[in-house]
Amino acid sequence: MRPLPFLFFLSRLAPLFISAGPFLLPASAQTTVQAPTLLVDIDHRPAVSLDGAWHYIVDPYRNGWGDDPDKPNLNGYAKNAHFNGTDLVEYDFATSPVLQVPGDWNSQHDNLLLYEGLVWYEKDFSHQPKAGMRTFLHFGAANHRASVFVNDVHVCDHEGGFTPFDCEVTNVLKPEGNFVVVAVDDSRRPDTVPAMKTDWWNYGGLTRQVFLVDVPQSYVDDYSLQLRRGAGDQIEGYVHLVGSKAGSALTLRIPELNVDRESTVGEDGNAKFSFAPQGLVRWAPDHPKLYRIQIKAGEDHLDDDIGFRTVEVEGDRILLNGKPIFLRGINTHAEAPYRGGRAWSQQDADTLLGWVHELHGNFVRLAHYPHDEHMTREADKLGILVWSEVPTYWSIDWKGAHALESAKQQLSENIRRDHNKASVILWSVSNETPKSPERLIFLKALVDEAHAQDPTRLVTSALLTHMDGKTAILDDPLGASLDVLGSNEYIGWYNGKPEDAPLYTWQNPYNKPLIMSEWGGGAKSGLHGEINARFSEEMQAEIFKQQLAMLSKIPFLAGTTPWVLMDFRSPTRQLPNIQDFYNRKGVISNKGIKKKAFFVLQDYYAKLAH
Repeated sequence: MRPLPFLFFLSRLAPLFISAGPFLLPASAQTTVQAPTLLVDIDHRPAVSLDGAWHYIVDPYRNGWGDDPDKPNLNGYAKNAHFNGTDLVEYDFATSPVLQVPGDWNSQHDNLLLYEGLVWYEKDFSHQPKAGMRTFLHFGAANHRASVFVNDVHVCDHEGGFTPFDCEVTNVLKPEGNFVVVAVDDSRRPDTVPAMKTDWWNYGGLTRQVFLVDVPQSYVDDYSLQLRRGAGDQIEGYVHLVGSKAGSALTLRIPELNVDRESTVGEDGNAKFSFAPQGLVRWAPDHPKLYRIQIKAGEDHLDDDIGFRTVEVEGDRILLNGKPIFLRGINTHAEAPYRGGRAWSQQDADTLLGWVHELHGNFVRLAHYPHDEHMTREADKLGILVWSEVPTYWSIDWKGAHALESAKQQLSENIRRDHNKASVILWSVSNETPKSPERLIFLKALVDEAHAQDPTRLVTSALLTHMDGKTAILDDPLGASLDVLGSNEYIGWYNGKPEDAPLYTWQNPYNKPLIMSEWGGGAKSGLHGEINARFSEEMQAEIFKQQLAMLSKIPFLAGTTPWVLMDFRSPTRQLPNIQDFYNRKGVISNKGIKKKAFFVLQDYYAKLAH
């Protein structure tokens, strides 16, 4: 097992990340907090949901945090005091309004639509601790920085708005009268990833599910089972145990394949496996076969549903299970269809990926950050291949150690959560980053990290395209380190006219597969005009027609993901009565109405699929 990088975030808060060991000190004595962990497959464990109404306090001046920017005042809002009419208390969660969790605060209250800063969440709950068990508090995501307090004890912190984390709370829970307070801060900062400017809404809050999970003293926290490239149907992997002695026995079963294997735990906590089952059916888009796996280790047992497939590169082709595949894809943001706000639910995943299926797509780029785990779970079931990305986006602090470590942490957490998802075939390390020596060093470090942590998948990036007249040249120096090239180009929208697209020729000095990772144009649903009328459905459809004519002539093209499946909120898109804070490049409106371009793409993909 590769260890999860130390959670360094908030460089000013680094002193908080000194481990307190397996047990937390009493609140009155505590001066340190634990770094959170990440339990793989936690959504398949029995859990107690903390979703629903949470009380909240908006704190733009950080009054509840205290005067020390390096650590919270434990007598501030984290203490969860109550106004009783006698003592001077200037806040009270019990009488404060509520927000729904999961959910961002921006889309729940009109007066918070543009708010960025600190918001405090509080919830009372009951949980009966079980003898001999450990309890973790799980957060699917909290954007962007979170400090977590349980029963007046600071239990953990986390940075990164799109990846999950788990805080151990075993020794701070009580049989009755528990409460959790979470300080969530979505302020944009120049030394974080992403940094100061993005083309999507900075949805703040506890944006994904929250629940409590009990595990035994010795428990499975990570495992990996993958087909080894070039080895027939040889499955290799490991199961990692926490709190187990070397030599302890562990069993792995795959009943449908008649697999019943035992292994022993090594000094590193790993029990390794290697076997070639008879009758294995490989996972593929046209047959997304999943097998139930069962892990038994002492008192702990865990099930998962896993598909087995290989993905690799041969020249300028992508091979799935040893055969070339063309990726008929589209981009999507984690924007909730119909209701708006951050997508998080099974219903959101069903709708978004259902539209990909309607397009006859077999591929989706989850831009520009890790999406909710419902998306990758559903992609596994539907047979939709996935490009998964971390938010190293546009210009960030390429020279800063904190930014690099933040990017590495988010990449590691993304890989750790989804490395058993057959649908995920590409890890992307960045999007549209301007060239510089410092940027190249930074991104190559992420590429190396991804290859080291997961050698079974391909690594890519969405690169800016070098245009020399009507010649497009894929010569970004980062391309030398990537397995697959991604290229963003907007011929017909930002560059030239739609009819210019078929006149372009493409050069690929790296002789690697190319995914045209972004192209398209904006259209407001229901706005009609001539094919050169900006923001009309007709112009968007014409851009798609001309782009597809160009793409069909690129011999090394391995796939494409036009921008974008559905309109999404963006603070940079301000044209009144057209954009109104929405990026309108979706082939579907944010209200679910399909535009003309949807049907152009659908027809093209239908022909490719048959």
